[in-house]
Amino acid sequence: MLRPLSLLVFTLALSLPLSAAEPAAVIKLWPGKAPGETKDVGPEKLTEPKPGQNDVKRLTNVADPTISIYPAPKEKATGAAVVVNPGGGYSILAIEHEGTEVCTWLNSIGVTAVLLKYRVPQREKQTPPNLAAVQDAQRAVSLVRSRAAEWGIDPNRIGMLGFSAGGNLAAWSICHDKREYEPVDKADEVSFKPNFAVLVYPGDLLDKGGALKPEFQVTKDTPPTCFVHASDDNSEQSVGLYVALKKAGVPAEMHLYATGGHGFGMRKSPHPCATWPDRVGDWMNTRGLLTPKK
Repeated sequence: MLRPLSLLVFTLALSLPLSAAEPAAVIKLWPGKAPGETKDVGPEKLTEPKPGQNDVKRLTNVADPTISIYPAPKEKATGAAVVVNPGGGYSILAIEHEGTEVCTWLNSIGVTAVLLKYRVPQREKQTPPNLAAVQDAQRAVSLVRSRAAEWGIDPNRIGMLGFSAGGNLAAWSICHDKREYEPVDKADEVSFKPNFAVLVYPGDLLDKGGALKPEFQVTKDTPPTCFVHASDDNSEQSVGLYVALKKAGVPAEMHLYATGGHGFGMRKSPHPCATWPDRVGDWMNTRGLLTPKK
């Protein structure tokens, strides 16, 4: 129970305007321990880049996954929401330039951002190896959809945006119809599948022969997808899934830049790839995702 002074501080905190870097709420994904957790991975660890280094904030040893809610400003709110998956090779999470900074941009175009802190590193002896992250991503979408009315979200306009391994995770999310865990509460009574996806330099979508891996099953019902990649990165990964979507009749758009490398995220860059948020915003707008419903 909150004491009077604590209650006053809590109430004042809710009434104050939130800065762009602060979520309105941080919610545990699972009511208890996350499924399949049998081994202690150690304390959660955030590594800051050293002064002067062009490095990234690295979060690892995530055993208690969460979603952080960044509501769209009321005067801009469109009703759309996007779950953001930072990259990091399923080993760490690049939590800033592929996470919190992305949420700030989404808010600027009227989209509620949901930052997913999924479990990393990959757990041992799981099939598929990224099972824990897949479970977290599915649970995150179900949880957001189950609370759509509460958060002013259209349950039919919930997307997922992922970078690198987070893009791979988004591809898993749109290409699978099976829930990878046993339902735990009423939130799991609604769909875990995003309504659209944005994949930014996703990895590990193709096998060694260049064919789409069998875990990425594309049908006419796969959600519309937008791709962002640089040609001097492993852009074949995006191209492979893009072609499969087009063959299935799924609306897909690709922005393939000549240069930019891997991992540019929201960082400022002299390369044209730095304009990718504008192009993705255009795509979302064209699809009617940024038009508030009456």
